[in-house]
Amino acid sequence: NMLLAGAAIIDIGGMSSRPGAKVISVAEELQRVLPSIEAINKRFPEAILSIDTVRSEVARQAVAAGASMVNDISAGSLDEHLLETVAALQVPYILMHMKGKPETMQNKPIYEDIVQEMFSFFQEKLLKINALGIRDVVIDMGFGFGKTLAHNYEVLRQLQDFQLFDLPILVGISRKSMIYKHLNIKPIDALNGTTALHTFALLKGCQILRVHDVAAAVEVVKLVEMLRK
Repeated sequence: NMLLAGAAIIDIGGMSSRPGAKVISVAEELQRVLPSIEAINKRFPEAILSIDTVRSEVARQAVAAGASMVNDISAGSLDEHLLETVAALQVPYILMHMKGKPETMQNKPIYEDIVQEMFSFFQEKLLKINALGIRDVVIDMGFGFGKTLAHNYEVLRQLQDFQLFDLPILVGISRKSMIYKHLNIKPIDALNGTTALHTFALLKGCQILRVHDVAAAVEVVKLVEMLRK
């Protein structure tokens, strides 16, 4: 359904990264993701599949099964072998900013200047991964990962600053708490707010949207493209 609706990439993950989520074993994560990757790859061989993992072994086996890029929320901080594994696999890499770990990242995160700190974070990480030979990189702002509601909106307001890296910018805000908590609604009712912020993000330089509602997001992309003509 997502591919038919116009999804460019299908992101497959076997372990939740929401605040307080349980950490599962590598074996269980593999049991969750490999059958899905293999099934989609067999039925839709033209589909681009991303493996959402922080673990080198999962990345390695997922790529062998048919995934063609690695989406890592940890920026290589939770598995010392992940970055070198991605370099060896020679696949695109999504580098996300997160302060802390998923279990504790929302415990009163503090920044003096969040945009400056994130900019420095990406500079440091990009130097490291480029030195390893990883060249095809997407940067992800990590909305909701070690950030308060105010932090999230500050980053979104200044999203254009991150275009200085000359890399694709990924935004994942679909139905997140920065929308539904501010509007005092439930996540299931947050599509309209999601669409509004997707439009803003695209106009600010975002090039990839990570979404739940593919058809609605595709419409936003098409309309923003028309505005830019």
